[in-house]
Amino acid sequence: MTQTRIGDPRIGLAKTARAVASAVMIRLGNSFFRYRDALFPLVFVLMAVALWPVFLFDSPSLDRAVDGLGLALALAGQTLRAIVIGLAYIKRGGKDRRVHADTLVQEGLFAHSRNPLYVGNVLVLLGLIVIHGSPCFLLAGGAFYLFAYLAITMAEEQFLEKKFGAEYRVYCQRVPRFRLRLRGLRDTMRGMTFDWRRAIRKEYGSTFSWITCALCLVVWEDWRNLGPTAARHKAAIVTPVFAVLLFAYAIARIMKKTKRLGRD
Repeated sequence: MTQTRIGDPRIGLAKTARAVASAVMIRLGNSFFRYRDALFPLVFVLMAVALWPVFLFDSPSLDRAVDGLGLALALAGQTLRAIVIGLAYIKRGGKDRRVHADTLVQEGLFAHSRNPLYVGNVLVLLGLIVIHGSPCFLLAGGAFYLFAYLAITMAEEQFLEKKFGAEYRVYCQRVPRFRLRLRGLRDTMRGMTFDWRRAIRKEYGSTFSWITCALCLVVWEDWRNLGPTAARHKAAIVTPVFAVLLFAYAIARIMKKTKRLGRD
């Protein structure tokens, strides 16, 4: 059995490799953060079109179950985001498309997970990919978005540690990076007021976008696997759903513009 001696050059090489890997991830994370609003949807659309959807075991009935699973994942992610924002909002858009934070938010679900909004984002994206149905999309798309959000998280962590120092390091020791710590969650929920106006104001646009995407995906699935006639039939079914969704979006937007949903 080989023993590692003090001063072993392998230790120095390992530390150097980790430092280089971390620096690369942080650099990528800053780039992902800056261009994510355009890059992430573009990657999704390109993969959704290039990697054709398939039915599980060529069974439309099984595919409906898979679609239900994907919808459940996306709804779970959206629900998580709404709860986080309704309890304690944190500005994740940055400043001048760069990572930025005025305060270190530790209230609400941020007392139980340092990145609950990103967990919600990943659940929504994975849900849409599951609805699409391509195993290649699940592997490639899932890997891309998990990698991208990890890189963004590392870039934000570097910024927050530099700005808030010891306070942030103590916060990191107390709260998991992604996992939701359940201990004390009931007390947290009981001790805060849910701001439903803020939740709607911040989330109505993204909710409209991903549900619209899900409706398009189920039509695209039928077109690819069953042909144009089946796709038109599915489109006729989802059109009333989209109409209701569009009406709800318009109402929310009007309420936001007229300040009936409060102000930022």
